Amino acid sequence: MMRSRGGGSPAGTGAAGRRGGSRSGASVSCRVLVPLLVLLLGGAVPGTGLSEPPRPPDQERQRLREERAEVRHNADRVRELAVRLAEVESELAGLSAEVESALERANKARVDLRRAERSLTRSEGAARAAEAASELAARRLVRHRERVDEFIEGSYKQGSLVGSIPAFVGADSAGEALDRASLLRALARSQLDVLEELREARIARANRDAATRDAVRTAERKHRAAERARVAAEAARRRAVAARNARRADLAELRAERQRARRRLNAARAEVSTLEERRDRRLRRGRAGADGAPASPGATSSSSGDGTEEPNTSPRVETVVSRALSQRGVTYAWGGGSADGPSRGIRDGGVADAHGDYRKVGFDCSGLMVYAFAGVGIRLPHYSGYQYRAGTRLPLARKQRGDMLFWRDEGGVHHVALYLGDGRMVEAPHSGAHVRVTGVRYSGIAPYVVRLL
Repeated sequence: MMRSRGGGSPAGTGAAGRRGGSRSGASVSCRVLVPLLVLLLGGAVPGTGLSEPPRPPDQERQRLREERAEVRHNADRVRELAVRLAEVESELAGLSAEVESALERANKARVDLRRAERSLTRSEGAARAAEAASELAARRLVRHRERVDEFIEGSYKQGSLVGSIPAFVGADSAGEALDRASLLRALARSQLDVLEELREARIARANRDAATRDAVRTAERKHRAAERARVAAEAARRRAVAARNARRADLAELRAERQRARRRLNAARAEVSTLEERRDRRLRRGRAGADGAPASPGATSSSSGDGTEEPNTSPRVETVVSRALSQRGVTYAWGGGSADGPSRGIRDGGVADAHGDYRKVGFDCSGLMVYAFAGVGIRLPHYSGYQYRAGTRLPLARKQRGDMLFWRDEGGVHHVALYLGDGRMVEAPHSGAHVRVTGVRYSGIAPYVVRLL
């Protein structure tokens, strides 16, 4: 406790008064300084009765609770949107199948209509041909009728009809009479033939006309039915396509909403992480000040703080690195990779599909990490965002061989690679590429590395 030294004092003030004033001032100073030291150092202060490190201030604790609640709320929203997305994607798959079916029905209707049009064209051609044949038959009938009329008129003028006696009386001899008889018989037969032909021609013409009319009516009926079927099929196709497009729009909106929810979730998680790290740093400083020992390595600057890399010669790290390097040259396949090695990729509905990743066997970025760390018994989730939270996060400047590096944007973490040391890394970069060793890219890199070993 501080005491006043002797020396000049105001008049009327004795030594006892001076001592009392000093004690009072010292008490005030202790009351002010002890809580301040407790807050700053976070350790036990001799004579204060405080042996536990202080908790964060009430305001900070409340802020941390609120941010954690925000994380839970946004995580629930992301899960809800994932369920809705799965439902809409399933419905969209069904609508796509309906569109395909409607397209096939429309194709069938168009084919049937073309066939009906060809049939109608043939029937109309047959009708025109039948009409031409009827006109020809009619002209032949007219010519036959004229021949019959000429025969009858000539016989009448000569005074002899077929089979009559006067036709033979004027003959000069028996031979001439026989010639006349033969001629008359021939004429009679010709007349009979003409009459029979006329009758058959009339019947044939009537039959052709009837058949042609029936064929045309049938072809027209089929054509009308085919046209109605085509119109109905086209309408069904348009309805199916409109329904599918509407669900596609809903799906796009849901995906955008999920992306926004993920951004909010990542922001809330980052805020929670920042608050927790701030609290932990204060507590570490408090404990170090109370014990009289230097702060823990996590709170002090390491040799990497001036650009010098910390070595890491752990055999387990070398196992992880060697497993990752053993896959150099293996093709990239989105969704590919497991603890056992490369595997077939999956569809993403976009870039990966355009590169045919679902037909390839290989790794994506997080799949390569799954395989590398499986060699030391660490099972990682096949998602870079979860891998970013899988181990101890350290500042990028403290990176060591065997750490995971991450890249992120507003939508969250989108890429991961394994650090090899000396500014090099191994990664499965993107569709159309292969697992490779390359220099670390610092554009868009996350400020923390993740250390599992």
